[in-house]
Amino acid sequence: MRVSFIKNNIAAVAFIGLGIIWGTNFLYMRLATQYISPLQIVFLRVVISVLPLLVLGLVTRAFKKWHLKHWHHFLFMSVLATVIYYFCFVKGAQILYSGIAGAMSGATPIFSFVLGTIFIKEEKLTASKVLGLIIGTIGIILLANPAGLSSSEDFFKGFLYMIIGSLSFGASFIYAKKYLSPLNISATASTSYQLVLATLILLVTTDLNDIGNILVNTEAFIGLVIGLSLLGTGIAYLIYYYLINRMGAVKASSVTYIPPVVALAVGIIIGNEPISILDCMGAFIVLCGVYLLKK
Repeated sequence: MRVSFIKNNIAAVAFIGLGIIWGTNFLYMRLATQYISPLQIVFLRVVISVLPLLVLGLVTRAFKKWHLKHWHHFLFMSVLATVIYYFCFVKGAQILYSGIAGAMSGATPIFSFVLGTIFIKEEKLTASKVLGLIIGTIGIILLANPAGLSSSEDFFKGFLYMIIGSLSFGASFIYAKKYLSPLNISATASTSYQLVLATLILLVTTDLNDIGNILVNTEAFIGLVIGLSLLGTGIAYLIYYYLINRMGAVKASSVTYIPPVVALAVGIIIGNEPISILDCMGAFIVLCGVYLLKK
């Protein structure tokens, strides 16, 4: 009975699973930043996740010669949906509480909507969507409350990193919808190409000195390898491309409803972070805005 339910609702199960995976990532990020730099975290996260994906791609023969002529699209995706997105979110989680950083990631579908309206003809501007955009923006402003942090300057930096990361990730949904979905390249191949190119970029830009410090703390290391790399990157992007192909980019971007709620809950329950009622209100208002955008 349960197996049958999962088979019949595989997209919904994948959707919820991806949201939970991404929602827990912020705590892993914050823990890892105590031992290595944000760029080193991104580098390890990508390298560890790409190796099993390449093996999977070879075994399933997912890689095709004709894919090579579309390398430039995967280069854009590696920058938008991996390098910038991951780095900014790690920096945000380093400066802010992980729950607040996760709540701010709820801005992603707002940026997806704005960019989708501009670049995708099928996206129509309606009164409810305009209202959703306004409400979502109000929620983001509420989350931008610097109370309880060492300085407003520190908070502003963290807030800015989360906004840039959300914008970059939101743009990746639209880019994938416009240029990758029509190609019908498998999720395994798409994810592998994106992460291989991201690895090459990070090899050039990352200072690897003292990267072994992550081994000092077992929890941080396991969180990085399993939570951020294997689940949060490799498996997450397989699901990501599957959802885009199955549901379309704009609907798939709705998965970002879930991480803010999960991140706040994990930050409070596991991370013992002092999340305020105002923070929860801000996250709720952002989600209300996103709901109106998706109507």
